[in-house]
Amino acid sequence: MTGVFAAILKRAADPVTMCTVRHTGQPGTTRDAPHMHRSPAAQPPETGSDLHTQAKSPFRMSLFTATCLVMGNIIGGGIFLLPASVAPFGTVSLVAFGALTIGALALALVFGRLAERHPDTGGPYVYAREAFGDFAGFLSAWSYWTMTWVSNAALAVAIVGYVHVLLPGHPSRGADLAIALVALWLPALANFAGTRYVGLVQTISTVLKFIPLLFIAVVGLFFFDPANLGPFHEGSGSAAGGMSAAAAILLYSYVGVESAAMSAGEVRDPERNVGRATVLGTIGSAVVYLLGTVAVFGTVAHDKLVKSQAPFSDAVNAMFGGHWGGTVVALAAVVSIIGALNGWTLMSAQSPYAAAKDGLFPAPFLTKRRGVPTFGVLAAGVLASALTVMNYLIGSGGVFEILVLITTFSATVPYLLAAGAQVYFLLTGRRDQVRPARFARDLTLALTAFGFTFWLVAGAGYAAIYQGVLFLFAGILVYAFMAARRTARQAETAATAATTTTAATTDAPTPADSEEVPPPAASAAVPPRTT
Repeated sequence: MTGVFAAILKRAADPVTMCTVRHTGQPGTTRDAPHMHRSPAAQPPETGSDLHTQAKSPFRMSLFTATCLVMGNIIGGGIFLLPASVAPFGTVSLVAFGALTIGALALALVFGRLAERHPDTGGPYVYAREAFGDFAGFLSAWSYWTMTWVSNAALAVAIVGYVHVLLPGHPSRGADLAIALVALWLPALANFAGTRYVGLVQTISTVLKFIPLLFIAVVGLFFFDPANLGPFHEGSGSAAGGMSAAAAILLYSYVGVESAAMSAGEVRDPERNVGRATVLGTIGSAVVYLLGTVAVFGTVAHDKLVKSQAPFSDAVNAMFGGHWGGTVVALAAVVSIIGALNGWTLMSAQSPYAAAKDGLFPAPFLTKRRGVPTFGVLAAGVLASALTVMNYLIGSGGVFEILVLITTFSATVPYLLAAGAQVYFLLTGRRDQVRPARFARDLTLALTAFGFTFWLVAGAGYAAIYQGVLFLFAGILVYAFMAARRTARQAETAATAATTTTAATTDAPTPADSEEVPPPAASAAVPPRTT
C-alpha cells in the first residue's frame, strides 16, 4: 500500500504458551494485568443490528480469503512505480528490500501470535489496550483509523492516472473527481453487502492482479540481462548509505500486514488461520515485490529505468515488443487499486468498531450488519470523499499532501504498540511453563518486529513525524470526551444499582413478632454414636 504514498509524494507453529492462553485462574496460565479487565459498564450495549448479525452467524473468511485480504491490502498501486523509484540507488536497493522483507515477516509472525492470544476484531487496538490500558488502545485505534481513510483518498487519486491510460481523451477536474469518487464508493457498496461480498471482491481482485505481476516476474527472468542492472551502488557516499536511502522509499511497502488480525472476528478459526494468512500473505507479497523488481531491473536498461514513468510497462514492451504493455499494466493497476480499496474500506471500520465496544469511540460505530461495521464504512467513505473533493475542486494540494504525510507516521503507531504488547506479554508470563528456546525465539521475533517498526518511524521523515504527532495529540481531546462519558455512564449505572438494592432491602417484609425457638428437649437429643 505504501507505494501509493511514494507515488503521490515523490502459524507460524508452536506459539508460546504464556502469550496464547487467557487467564483462567489455573496454574500455568497468564495472569492479566489489572487494567485488562473490562467492566460491563465500560461496554456500551450492542446495537440491534449487531445482535441480529451474530444470531445469523454471518459468513466468515476462509484461510484463502484472509490471505487474499492481506495480499490485496499490501499490494496497492504503488508496486507499479517501485522499480523506477529505487533504480537511482543501484541494485543495492534489492538488498534493502530483502532486509525489509525479513522485518515484515517478523511483524507478521508477531501478529499471528497475538491473534492466537486474542482472536477478536480490532487487531492492534485490542493488543495495545490489553497490554497498556485504554489510552494506548485509543491511540492505536485513532491513528489506524486516520491512516485508513486518508490512504483511501490517496488510492482513489492514484487510480485516475491509470484510467486515463485505458480511456484516453481530454481529462477535466470534474471527470477526474467523478472517477475517484466511483473508485471510493464501489468497494464501499461491496462492504455494505457484507463480508461474503468483501471476500469475493478481494479474492477476485487479488488473483487478477497477482497473475499478471507474477507472470512478468517469472517470464522476465528468461529475458534477464545482467548488463541492464547497472552499478551495485550509484551516487556518492557508501553502499550502506545507499541502502538506507532506498529503504526509506521501500519502508511502507508492507503496510497492510495486519489486515487478517484486524478482521480476526470475521475469520474462520482465527486462532490458527489469522497467523497463517498473515504469514502467507506477506510471503506472497514479498515474492511479487522481489521477483517483479528483479525482473524489471534485468529487462529494462538502467539509464532508461531511472527515468521511467511506467517501469512494468517498459519491461513488458522490452520482453514482447510493441507498445501494448502500458495498457496491460494500467488495467492491472486499476484492478489492484480497487482490490486495495475494498480491503482498506473494511479496515477503516474494524478498528473504531472494536474501540466503540469499549466506549472509546462513539456508539454509532457499533452498527454492524452481515459482519461489517456499516457506520464505520460510511464514515470513512464520507471523509475520504471530502478529502478527494478538496484535492480536486478547492485545489488544496498542500493540505492533501500534509494528510498523506500524516498517514506515513500514523501507520507506525499501531505496529509499535502491538510489537511492544507482545514483548510485555512475554516478559510478564509464566516463563517457567515454556522451554527457554521457545521463549528466546518469540522474544527475538518481537524485538525484531519492534526494531523494524522503529525503523518505519525513522524512515517517515521529520515532516511526517512532526505532522503526525500533532494529529495524534489532537486525538487526546476525543479520548477525554469519550472517557468522561464512559465514566459518567458507569457512575450512573452504579448509582442506579445501589438505589435498587436499597429499595429492595427497605421493602422486604419483616416478621411482626420474633419468637425465640426453644432448645430441643433432652429426650429429643440425638444419642451419641456407639461402636
